[in-house]
Amino acid sequence: MTNETPTAKPTMPPIAVAPNEAARLAGVGRTTLYAALAKGDLKSLKIGTRRLIKVSAIHEWLHQNEQRNDG
Repeated sequence: MTNETPTAKPTMPPIAVAPNEAARLAGVGRTTLYAALAKGDLKSLKIGTRRLIKVSAIHEWLHQNEQRNDG
């Protein structure tokens, strides 16, 4: 018997997250995030009753806000 530890499989980053996690990732409050969803500034999708936001959409939204604030 060897004393080797099993190697952990590398975890993949999530493709989409729930709104609470999206707000945390973006560094904004939930109210700000939900306002962006309501305005259509931040895209989301619904699967059943669950709302998900693609991580790529969070990046795009932050980039758009960065450009608005630079101008």
